[in-house]
Amino acid sequence: MGGVQGKVESPAASISETKLEAKVIEAMQRRETEGSSLKSFNSIILKFPKIDESLRKCKSIFEQFDEDGSGAIDPQELKHCFRKLEINFTDEEINDLFEACDINDDRGMNFNEFIVLLCLVYLLKDDPTASHAKSRIGMPNLEATFDSLVDAFVFLDKNKDGYVSKNEMVEAINETISGERSSGRIAMKRFEEMDWDKNGMVNFKEFLFAFTRWVGIEDAEDEDEDEDDDAKEDV
Repeated sequence: MGGVQGKVESPAASISETKLEAKVIEAMQRRETEGSSLKSFNSIILKFPKIDESLRKCKSIFEQFDEDGSGAIDPQELKHCFRKLEINFTDEEINDLFEACDINDDRGMNFNEFIVLLCLVYLLKDDPTASHAKSRIGMPNLEATFDSLVDAFVFLDKNKDGYVSKNEMVEAINETISGERSSGRIAMKRFEEMDWDKNGMVNFKEFLFAFTRWVGIEDAEDEDEDEDDDAKEDV
């Protein structure tokens, strides 16, 4: 429990003290009993382009649920989204997910936050004790991408405790087949990007937010905003 005080300092990581985080950890530990198909950290990097392409295709889905066209999904729109996708979560669970993924605390979920939320839903839906255990998010291609992200986390979490430590990242690097030194530097830099509260432990949500940055989802959002601003100037 050595990192708990550090977590309090980071609003983005405060999810780790909630019931939702406990459910995520439990769901990840169940998934980890199956092991990972990945053999090296490089194999994760090689998946970036395909994952990036898959996630970007979700932009139209995001825009569909952004009912007022504000560029963000608010709590009420998210509840409508869950109903349309027939995801049977309670209002409390939906609110917890919203709070966990609204890292800017602006009561609006942008595209990369929405992607992270859907991936958490994908992981949680396999909870055998939950009433929504058999639900599906209705997007097979996206679910395959989410499974790749879960698989990547499972590969990194060597001791299967639901967190990735710096030592586990080092171990993953040492298993890299080629380019160990360059991959090692990149991996350690990325670990620091994931570890928001600097406590040496990374949970799945932290991993997901870092991943959306790695594949450029946030950059794409910035480009879209710049294009919108340019269009307004032209008008």
